[in-house]
This record gives sequence, structure tokens and C-alpha cells, in this order.
Amino acid sequence: MNEEVQFVLDATKEGMNAAIAHLEREFLKIRAGKASPAMLSSVMVDYYGSQTPLSQVANVNTPDGRTISVQPWEKNMLQEIEKAIMNANLGFNPMNNGDMIIINVPPLTEERRIQLTKQAKAEAEHAKVGVRSARQDANKEIKDLDISEDFQKNATADVQDLTDVFIKKIDDFLAKKEAEIMKV
Repeated sequence: MNEEVQFVLDATKEGMNAAIAHLEREFLKIRAGKASPAMLSSVMVDYYGSQTPLSQVANVNTPDGRTISVQPWEKNMLQEIEKAIMNANLGFNPMNNGDMIIINVPPLTEERRIQLTKQAKAEAEHAKVGVRSARQDANKEIKDLDISEDFQKNATADVQDLTDVFIKKIDDFLAKKEAEIMKV
């Protein structure tokens, strides 16, 4: 196989892997019944005038499957962290006990499970769009290469095979996440 074609295929694979990695990060944020520190990953705290991720101003743990504890590194940050969690609109009701913030994660209702499944499907669709975009870019690059028509057809077929593999991976991730969400 031509070096240029191999380079295009490697770059395409890299782009598709990035779409999968992004999907995995987004799926971590989608709640699936049990508490996880990743649920608070989008929370930004006003730390001395600048917006800072919660994980950089506090220790976030899950002592059990239904509780998240947030232990700030500076006690004077308790109110700011509590306010940030409320403003993040995650549906949590943080409790401040003077030392740390405790969040009881309520069990999911059937309606909420359906909403989260839809959210997971939307994220999977975004990942598929990313994969297809990488395919489209690769096909354009292949057409621009100075290679024979047969090489172009073979390279385009290889890109399509790669796309099919990654779309299947996304579907598998989605099926797993849906099962996780719907499990009571």
C-alpha cells in the first residue's frame, strides 16, 4: 500500500478514535443509577474570581452507590461549591455539614431513565457524525492524491471498512449504556 494512503488511513483512524473517546467521556456524565464523581465534572466553581473545575478545588468521592461527597481543600470554599452545584442544574440538592458537601443521589424514575436514554442516543449520534466526517475528509484526501484509480477505490473501500468498524463500536457502547441506564 502507498505511504500516502497509509498516512490518510492512520489520520482517519485517529479522528475516529477521538470521536469514540469523546463519546466515552460524555457517557460518563450521563447518570446510570449509581453515584459517580464524573456526574459533577461539568461543575465550575468561582475560585477567587475565575471559573475553575470542581475537581481542582475539592476532592470528590463516592462513599457508596447513592452518595457523593465533596471535600473542599479550603473550608471557605464550601458556600461557593454548594452554589456552583446548584447552578449547574444537575438536579442535585447538596447538603453542607460545615466540613464537606454531601449529595444524596436519588434513584432514577422511569421517565428520567427514558430521558437519559434519549440523551445517550443523541451523544452516540454526535459520535457517528464525527466518524462520518473523518470518513468524508479521508475520501477527499484520497481523491487529491496522485495515485491510480484502482488504488483510490481500494483506499476508499478501506476507509469505509474503518467507518463500519467504528460505527459498530459506537452502537455497542450505546447498547451497553442503555442497558446500564434502564437497569433498576
